[in-house]
Amino acid sequence: MRRDVAGAADLPALYGFAQRIWSPGGRWHVGELAWNLGQVPDGRPEWPMALWEADGSVLAWGWVVRPEDELSLLVDPARPDLVDEVLDWAGTVTTGPLTVTVLDTERHLVAALLRRGHTADHGGTFLLAHRRDLDELPPVPRLPAGLTVRPVRGEADLVRRTAVHREVWHPSQVTEERFRNVSAGWPYRGEFDMVVEAPDGRFLAYCLGWYDEVNRVGVLEPVGTLAEFRGQGLARATIEAVLRAFREAGARTALVSSRGDDDYPVPRQVYAALGFTPYARTVRYRRR
Repeated sequence: MRRDVAGAADLPALYGFAQRIWSPGGRWHVGELAWNLGQVPDGRPEWPMALWEADGSVLAWGWVVRPEDELSLLVDPARPDLVDEVLDWAGTVTTGPLTVTVLDTERHLVAALLRRGHTADHGGTFLLAHRRDLDELPPVPRLPAGLTVRPVRGEADLVRRTAVHREVWHPSQVTEERFRNVSAGWPYRGEFDMVVEAPDGRFLAYCLGWYDEVNRVGVLEPVGTLAEFRGQGLARATIEAVLRAFREAGARTALVSSRGDDDYPVPRQVYAALGFTPYARTVRYRRR
């Protein structure tokens, strides 16, 4: 039933599984998986990954990031027994204490972790999951003269699109090759990747959206503005543009995660101003 992920050929099955079991209380939207895994679709030796299957259907997934020994997992709520199998497997590919991060709304995962002796750690940094419906959206805000909001235009924009991400998140592991991998694969769609463009062609801000047409929900991941242009509403303009693109595609709900701890309060304040409401948070579980 368990097998190691073979590489890019297994990603569509994993993404389809994430769509099938998605709920508002789940941590992993298909777009977040694509952003994290699609950059290096054949995987990395330091990132063991496995699937659990039956009758051709994926029922669980585990991913360990080393050397941190951090486990991410998805388990079909109809098969909570597989949580134990994923945790047992993770113990065979780690060398130190295992850390598992889940949303506090993923009750079938939390129950298994507590039963197996893991302890919740509510300190340190954590992410807040936010959502908003798309029935009514404010107009896209006006930008300073000469700036425009538009969707990314494929390969023609690749260099500038990668550059703005790398500058916002410096130091960043995202390269032109990695961004090309993401944008060449499903479920990336350029119509949900918005940028603010300056008259000289430089990209100053961006918001990458991912749309799940099965569940009619979009997620924002990631969002950023160059440091010298923050405070001018550029990120807000790209976010509003992506939300409108979601709604036009048929989405009913949008999601976004941001730091929730008081050491980095600005993102959650921005999303609150955009009508997003927190509904869950990540919690780390450790077994000593």
